[in-house]
Amino acid sequence: MTKLISGVRTKALRVISDDRGRLFEILRHDEPLFKKFGQVYCTTVNQGVVKGWHFHKRQIDRFVCVCGMVKLVAYDGRAESPTKGVVNEFFLGTHNPLLVQIPAGVWHGFKGLSSPEAIMINVPTESYHHKRPDEYRCDPHHNDIPYDWARKDG
Repeated sequence: MTKLISGVRTKALRVISDDRGRLFEILRHDEPLFKKFGQVYCTTVNQGVVKGWHFHKRQIDRFVCVCGMVKLVAYDGRAESPTKGVVNEFFLGTHNPLLVQIPAGVWHGFKGLSSPEAIMINVPTESYHHKRPDEYRCDPHHNDIPYDWARKDG
């Protein structure tokens, strides 16, 4: 993988399994990835659908795919960043339990890889403000971001 975008962090999630099922902690207040709490929400993405691109000016996102698989992609378009222009691609979900933290100012989105859907949990640092959302979007396929969401066969 190319180097991580400045501020992007990952945490492998330790799965504890027994004859009842499995458990994994997503985020704890006593670990370095924890900054502050805004809210927790769940979103789904249908297979083949891209939810993105968007970024936040203040909010830090922390994503975990709890059912199915997604391809989460981040692009650093921040003018003053030491990793300006870097793209990171992560595959996370049932087969790779991983938390991915996306800093403010970094474009990101995800594509559903599982049928019929994948289920994502986000623990952002800010609560969603319905009247003035901290969310800036562009079309997932027609933009200046150097990334193609198509599957890479071969």
